[in-house]
Amino acid sequence: MRDIFQARATAATVPVLPIAETELKDWAAKQPARVRRWVESADFNAAPHRLCPIPDGEGGLDRVLLGVDPDDPIHRYSSLPEKLPPGRYRIEAKLTGKEATGAAIGFGLGAYRFTRYRADDRPLRKLVWPAGADRSQVLRVLEATFLVRDLINTPANDMGPAELAAAARKLARRHKAKCTVLIGDALLKKNYPTIHMVGRASDQAPRLVDMVWGKASDPKVTLVGKGVCFDTGGLDLKTAASMRLMKKDMGGAAQVLGLTHMIMDAKLPVRLRVLIPAVENSVSANAMRPSDIVRTRKGLTVEIGNTDAEGRLVLCDALTEADREKPGLIVDFATLTGAARVALGPDLPAMFTNDDRAAQELIRASFSEYDPLWWMPLWYPYERMLSSRTADLNNVSEGGQGGAITAALFLNRFVDSKTPWVHIDVMGWNAGSSPGRPAGGEAMGMRAVYRMIAEGFVNKPEAKGGARTGTWV
Repeated sequence: MRDIFQARATAATVPVLPIAETELKDWAAKQPARVRRWVESADFNAAPHRLCPIPDGEGGLDRVLLGVDPDDPIHRYSSLPEKLPPGRYRIEAKLTGKEATGAAIGFGLGAYRFTRYRADDRPLRKLVWPAGADRSQVLRVLEATFLVRDLINTPANDMGPAELAAAARKLARRHKAKCTVLIGDALLKKNYPTIHMVGRASDQAPRLVDMVWGKASDPKVTLVGKGVCFDTGGLDLKTAASMRLMKKDMGGAAQVLGLTHMIMDAKLPVRLRVLIPAVENSVSANAMRPSDIVRTRKGLTVEIGNTDAEGRLVLCDALTEADREKPGLIVDFATLTGAARVALGPDLPAMFTNDDRAAQELIRASFSEYDPLWWMPLWYPYERMLSSRTADLNNVSEGGQGGAITAALFLNRFVDSKTPWVHIDVMGWNAGSSPGRPAGGEAMGMRAVYRMIAEGFVNKPEAKGGARTGTWV
């Protein structure tokens, strides 16, 4: 990945001039007639991601015009690795430090290739580091994003619970973190019954990854990621069409591992804990059944209304353990509900929280990072939809209305109201390709949460008035 950047320009380096549609007329008026005629003959209108290579008169390339969207500083340059001829390029523009960092990140996002199963011999397009770019942050973001994409894109035959746990161990070794993994019946002995229940039908035993990093005296941050490596739906079997993309159901765990890398690589002053329940929701004689009842780690009993609502089951035990230490912040990522996609579409993760201050800080960070999240309500009156005649609650609601909200409300039962908690219901997948967003696994919300933590959310005093959970109660 580092090969896509070079330290300095050479005589062969071609300048790329970013230009918005509103700027094109004034720019063209200042150019020689030869250049104006060339741009007009190319029908170049500076629409985002349109290119106009301008020859130098000797058969070479003098420069390249790039149409940009002024409102998208991250992905302005993401199409260049695909559209430019092979070669070395530099951005011909005065950029602020933030703009330079975003430009390099965007270029890198567009250079991603998933090559585990098919070689990609296309030559790399290389970019001279933009002046003022935070190179460490650029590489940190790209390494984390590529890790997320690689993990999600890998099919379940090579990314089962064991392989997901191995990826976590590898990351822990790199950053000298402590990592333990509970496997199979050890989950029952240590009182993680719902994780065991969901994963017991698979040939690969269920696991709980538990990683710890940082000084014990630093503010505690705990990340929880849904690691369902493949979801058949269990006995409530999915259709073939619905099952087709279920290798991505560990996308929450992938987001968490990418975010974990960013935090540890930057050496943020937090005591970080990472919990990943890694399972496969399969079908066999010992699979959980509809109407089964499980007593969770917290002690609440849950009736299984639908075996395809397994993500909240593996998360509830992990969240109970996360809350035990009363950290300054818990964040969970999960590819949890289709209802969130119906409400917000595939590109906009739904964010729920029991803490108004956390929501405000995270939304602000998402705007700063151009990494969108949408604050959705924990509407407590809907808790009635999770009622059960035989247990404390059901894992699904009757009727399916407000499905993303009721799923979040289910998880909310396993976190103390005084512990700031954020739940991010994420697609983790691009159905089609666009600049910087290739079809396949995707990191969503990761940069925003990193920014929130990096800016010291767990160290900041509460806003005057101390409002935490008043908005949706």
